[in-house]
Amino acid sequence: MPAYLQPKTLDEAFEYLAREGETRIFAGGTDLIVLMRDGVIRPHALVDVKALPELQGIEIDNNKLVIGAAATCGDLIASSCVSDSCLLLKQAALTLANSLLRNRATLVGNLCNASPGADMAPAALVLQGVLTAVSPEGAREIALKDFFVGVKKHVLKANEIVTKISFPVNKGRGIYLKKRRIRGHDLAQVGVAGFHDEDGIFRLALGAVAITPLLLDDFGCLSASDLALEKADIAKEAVEAAKPISDVRASSDYRLAMVKLFTERIVDALAMGREVEQ
Repeated sequence: MPAYLQPKTLDEAFEYLAREGETRIFAGGTDLIVLMRDGVIRPHALVDVKALPELQGIEIDNNKLVIGAAATCGDLIASSCVSDSCLLLKQAALTLANSLLRNRATLVGNLCNASPGADMAPAALVLQGVLTAVSPEGAREIALKDFFVGVKKHVLKANEIVTKISFPVNKGRGIYLKKRRIRGHDLAQVGVAGFHDEDGIFRLALGAVAITPLLLDDFGCLSASDLALEKADIAKEAVEAAKPISDVRASSDYRLAMVKLFTERIVDALAMGREVEQ
């Protein structure tokens, strides 16, 4: 069994990370524990950071929604800050597993696991999330669109800890649609998020259809009527960007069909100001 370490400060956490042997950050642990159970990883130590003050809270600060790395998806769903500014995050969080796991799983942990099918990644991408990573050398900001580099791979350094993620508070509307094999607790076969902001900028993100979550943000400025007219071209671009595999959860052809369908449904709903059911 790995050693269980509970630092009281960030400096102490950095000291633990610098020790010999593989050391893993532990916050919610919902992905980490599964990997350990299945023998995918065998860390020498777990560094539990969820009580560190720098990782706490959900607030609006300087016209940004700031979510601490220790904030759970349950916290996110309950927060009035999230509902008022980035409702799309709440929509995505409600599709993640079940209420028990949502009260353990963190938004930042879901992203740092870097799964291609991470439920929170498409929503966080279209909302222009920016991670703050801290190390003994200082802090740096990483745009989420530059964070993922492969299956379960990201750009974080071994001595860095993500303390928070922030989103610009943009008025607009977003939708997240997730396809899964069963109702309830299941991984995404396909996830698609779209956001149309008050300036007419439309962004689309795809999950579970490539080696990383994908962001498509080159559609330019579109009015609601323009968005409706461009539906076929947007869906075509989404399908061309996707590079899905066939596995036990879905075939590549099925995933491509769902990317097209979900993109069209999202564009229609955003253009017409309608709701859309999961």
